[in-house]
Amino acid sequence: MIALVRFQVAGYLRSLRVLQPLIVVALVVALVLSQGPSGPDAAALAVRTLADVAAILFPVWAWAARALLDTQPDEQRALTATAARHPSAPTWAGLLAAYCVNVSLGALALAVPLIQAFLVGSPGRAVLAGCALNLLVAVPGTLLGAWTSRALIPDPGVSLLALLCGATALLLLGMGRLSWLSIPMIGWMHAAHDGPSAFVSHFPATALHVLVWSAVVGAAYLLTVPRRTL
Repeated sequence: MIALVRFQVAGYLRSLRVLQPLIVVALVVALVLSQGPSGPDAAALAVRTLADVAAILFPVWAWAARALLDTQPDEQRALTATAARHPSAPTWAGLLAAYCVNVSLGALALAVPLIQAFLVGSPGRAVLAGCALNLLVAVPGTLLGAWTSRALIPDPGVSLLALLCGATALLLLGMGRLSWLSIPMIGWMHAAHDGPSAFVSHFPATALHVLVWSAVVGAAYLLTVPRRTL
C-alpha cells in the first residue's frame, strides 16, 4: 500500500498537475491570509481564520484529489490492480495519496494563520481544534474529488461540472433542514465567529458529523469503484 501511494503521488508531482492547486493556495495565502488580525479581538479573529481556511480549501482539496486520481492512465490502473492482486488496493491507495497531498496543501495554507494565532495569543485548545478541523475536512474534500474522478465520470467537462455542483450543493444543503446530509460547514463557521470557547465546545459535534458523513460516502465509493473498473 505504501508503495502504491508513493507511486501515485510521484506521478502526480511529475505531471506538474500539483501546480494548479498550489497556485490557488499561494494566492489565498497572499491575498487573504497574509493580513494578520489586529485590535482587541485579534485572538478570536485568528481562531476564526483557522476555521475559515477549512471552508475555503474544501473545493481546492476536491479539485486536487480529482486531478491526482485522473493522472494515472486507465491501462496503468488496471495493471496496478493486477500487480496488487486485489481490485480495491489501487482505490485505497488513490484515496490515501490524495489525502496526503491535500494535507500538505492544507499545511501550507495554515502556516501563516498559525503563526499569527501564536503571536496574538489565541487559546491553545482553539488553535488545536482549528488544526484538527482542517485534517478532518480534508477527508470529505478528498472524497468529493474521488466521486468526480475519471473512474466514475469519464468525460472531463462533465467531471469538473459535477465537482462544482457537488461543492455548491453541499454548501446549500448545510443552510437548510437537510444539513445532516452535508458537511457542517455553516455550523463550524458560525461557532468560530461566536468566539474561541464556542468553537471548542462545538468541535466534537462537528468532528462526529464529518466522520460519519465521510464513513458513509467513503464506503459507497469503495464499493462502487472496483466494480466500475473491473
